[in-house]
Amino acid sequence: MKAPSLPVLALAAFPSHQQHLYYIQQLEVHVAQFPHVQEPHAHDFYLLLYVTHGHGTHTIDLITYDLRPGSLFFLMPGQVHSWSLSDDTRGFILFFSEAFYLQQFPASRLAAYPFFNPTNEPVVYSVPAEAGLLPLLERIYQENTAALPAPNSDVVVRGYLFLYLELAARLYPHETPPAPAYAQQHVREFGRLLTQHFHAEKTVGYYAERLSLTANHLNAICRRLLNKTASDLIHERVVTEAQRQLKHSAQSVAQIADALGFEDASYFTRYFKKYAGQTPEAFRQHQNA
Repeated sequence: MKAPSLPVLALAAFPSHQQHLYYIQQLEVHVAQFPHVQEPHAHDFYLLLYVTHGHGTHTIDLITYDLRPGSLFFLMPGQVHSWSLSDDTRGFILFFSEAFYLQQFPASRLAAYPFFNPTNEPVVYSVPAEAGLLPLLERIYQENTAALPAPNSDVVVRGYLFLYLELAARLYPHETPPAPAYAQQHVREFGRLLTQHFHAEKTVGYYAERLSLTANHLNAICRRLLNKTASDLIHERVVTEAQRQLKHSAQSVAQIADALGFEDASYFTRYFKKYAGQTPEAFRQHQNA
């Protein structure tokens, strides 16, 4: 079975009606226009998701969350996510670059939001209508889709964005998370580290040490929460990236092996065949058939 690719998407991959450092779209339109976003991928920008209708799941840094009406999701650059949505899912999705926010507001404030802390949950549930968040997204959407840009439109949008984040922070639960959440915290952090270092580091011991865990403990946490060991997740990430490069680039197998940290191309071929069930050459030929 073909594994999903893991691209890191740039804001420019989502053209806006106006050329800004942000993007906003109705969720159902976004999903229809960019169906590939349901597969695991990362971004180089911040993401806000407000769900008004429908249901599904949203997986962020290996942890799967329920997606339902009244839920807000917050992603930072570099986080890996994917989702599975019902056909009736509705809402808004907003992307913005750090540079867009910093043109008007301080970096310290952006870093202070609790939902942009990788040790915290990236979701708020049961948002009340009186919180006023949905109208802010609707106003940003109107600004972005206007036939003629209004004067200082970017300034206005940044103001709406700042207010949205401030109000959302009020809704974020501030109580100490229960003990089981620490296992999820370790898995989220493992997922973040894996995205950063899998090209060079492929041992469970490396990630366990960075997390102040033993390799056996990290494997046990991943097995309990994800039904896969940490080793399984490392191999999946490496093979997924290899498949992406084999499919979308013209690089030789040896070049791809080198890019993924394999000193020996023949060892990379054996590694790929062990975990993908076929050689890199056979995979590429099948994709191009």
